[in-house]
Amino acid sequence: MNELLLMCTIAGRKAAIPALRVQTVLEIDEITPIPGTPSYIRGLTPLRSQALTVVDCSLALGFDEKTNSPERRAAVVELDGHLYALMVDAAEDVAEAIGKPIAIPGGLGDGWQRAATGMVETASGPAVLVDVEAIIAGPPALAA
Repeated sequence: MNELLLMCTIAGRKAAIPALRVQTVLEIDEITPIPGTPSYIRGLTPLRSQALTVVDCSLALGFDEKTNSPERRAAVVELDGHLYALMVDAAEDVAEAIGKPIAIPGGLGDGWQRAATGMVETASGPAVLVDVEAIIAGPPALAA
């Protein structure tokens, strides 16, 4: 496969975001809440002269607990002309995928079944390959 991946941790699980989708990784200092948005949208944060919509990946997967990493790291991605900061527990490094993704095991839960394109092997072990669009869409009950 030879795809480069941003290795991170989401909801305590090793995950990978395609590096071609990631514009930068940043540490979020402040988040301004947006009234009336779903709980997985934490608010807005500035990056240079732009506002990023902050998406809490754990809540977007349907888990009950917010991402509460002291580092407050996020991968910045673009979708349909809008910038999003995908909050993760930790952003580690860039790694290369070894082989093609395989199906997600059933025991990972509905959130990962919906928001991952497969499991991928890397030099540091297997990781869930994140579907950026599905994370930004949020849990099914809130995506409508």
